[in-house]
Amino acid sequence: MDVIASPDRTDPAAPPRLVPPMREPPARELPIPAYLRSIRDNGILGFTRAAFEEPVTRRGLLGRASWVVNDPEAIRHILVENQGNYARTVGTLRILRPILGDGLLTSEGHAWRHQRRTLAPAFTPRAIDGLTPHIDRAVTEGIAALRGPAAAGPVDLFGAFHRMALEIAGRSMFSVGMDRHGEALRRFITEYSARIGRPHVLDVLMPPGWPTPLGWARARFRRRWIPFLDSIIAARAAEPAGPGGDLLDLLAGARNPETGAPFSAEELRDQVATMILAGHETTAGTLFWAAYCLALAPGWQERVAAEARSADLADPTGSHADGRLPVTRAVVDEALRLYPSAFVVVRRALGPDVAAGHRINRHDIVMISPWVLHRHRRLWDDPDAFDPGRFLPGAAAPQRFAYLPFGAGPRVCIGARFALAEAVLALARLAAAFRFELADRTPVLPVAVVTTQPERPVPFRLIPR
Repeated sequence: MDVIASPDRTDPAAPPRLVPPMREPPARELPIPAYLRSIRDNGILGFTRAAFEEPVTRRGLLGRASWVVNDPEAIRHILVENQGNYARTVGTLRILRPILGDGLLTSEGHAWRHQRRTLAPAFTPRAIDGLTPHIDRAVTEGIAALRGPAAAGPVDLFGAFHRMALEIAGRSMFSVGMDRHGEALRRFITEYSARIGRPHVLDVLMPPGWPTPLGWARARFRRRWIPFLDSIIAARAAEPAGPGGDLLDLLAGARNPETGAPFSAEELRDQVATMILAGHETTAGTLFWAAYCLALAPGWQERVAAEARSADLADPTGSHADGRLPVTRAVVDEALRLYPSAFVVVRRALGPDVAAGHRINRHDIVMISPWVLHRHRRLWDDPDAFDPGRFLPGAAAPQRFAYLPFGAGPRVCIGARFALAEAVLALARLAAAFRFELADRTPVLPVAVVTTQPERPVPFRLIPR
C-alpha cells in the first residue's frame, strides 16, 4: 500500500509537529463484556493496535466473525463493487429509526434508490451555493452572540458550535432562525442522544423484531417527536420562504426522475429529520476539533486568521471550494481525518464474499472505520500528527478509499458539499473574529458513540482580534 507524503519536515518554515492527545489502543482484543461496553460508551476503544497496522483484522463475536477492513481495494469492493451484499445492522436501525424514520440514512434497497434519485437535484453545487447566505447569516449572528460571554470569561465552544450548527440547519431548512422552535428542538435532541440514542448491548444481540429495553422508550419518544416535526413543517409552509428559498422548498419540489412523484408527507418529514439531525451533530463536532487543534497549533491558527481577513467573504458562496480559503479548507480536511464525525461504517453481510483474500460469511459483521483508516500506519505518514499541509494545494492526494470523511460509493454522504461549506465558512469567520486559546490544558480525548465528540465541556478563551 502507498504511503501518503506529507510536507518536508526539515523545512524551517514548517510549523512545529503537533500530536493531539489520544488513548493508546489496546494491544490485545478486549474480552467480550468490555468490548460490548465500548460499543455503548466509546466505540473507538474497541479497536486494537493491530487494526491500525494490518489491512484486515478479525475477531469472533457471539458466534460470528467481526472484520475491520483497512485495505483500500477491499473497501472499494465492499462499498462500491458489491455494496448490494452489505446492509445496515439491526442494532444501527434500532438506534436511528426512532428519530430519523425511514429517511435516506436508514432506508435500504428500492426505497433508498428512490430517495437518493429524488434528492439529488437538491444537493447540486448550484443548489448548495443558493443556501450559503443562510449559512453565513447564522454564522455571523452566532459569532456576534459569543462576544458577550467571551468578554465575561471562558466559553464552552462545543456547546456554542452545537447552537450555531443547529441555527444553520434551521435557517437552511426553513429560511428562518430557530428562535421559535430551537429550544424545543435542542431538548428533543439532547433527550435522545443522552440516553436512549446510545447503543445498548441488547440492540446488538436481539434478533430483528424482538423488543429491547430501550425500544419502548424510543417508541414513546417518536410519538412526541413526529407531531413536533410536523408542526415545524406546517408553520414554515404557512409562511413565505424569503429570497432564494430554502432546503425545504428544494425537498418539497423534488420529483423522482423515473416516476415524477414528489415525496409523501411522511417521506418529507423523515428527510427533514435526517438533514437536521445528521447535519448539525457532525458539523458541531468538526468545528470543535478544528478549533481545538488550532488552539494547540497557534501557527496554523494565525495562518487561518490571516487568510480569512484577506479573503473577500462579502459573497461567501462557494468559498470552501473556489480557492479563496485553501488553508482553512485544509484545516477542516485534517480535522475530519483525525476526528471523523462518522467514526465507523458497520455492515452485515447478506451473503458470502471475499475481501482482501479473506472469506466473509453470511451474517458476518464488516466494519470500515474512518477513525482507524485515517490513522493507519501503512496508509499515512505520521498518522497521529495534526498536519493540514497534507491537504494544501500541491500536496499529494490521499490514496483512493484511504480518506473517507463522508463515506464512499453510492451511499456517500449527499450533504458533503453543504457540510464543507458551513464548516469552512464558520471556521474562517471565527478565526477572523477571535484568537482562541484553551483555558484548561487538561488533554481532551474523543468519545465516539454516534458521532465523535469531546469527552467533556472544554473552556476556551476567545480574545477579540
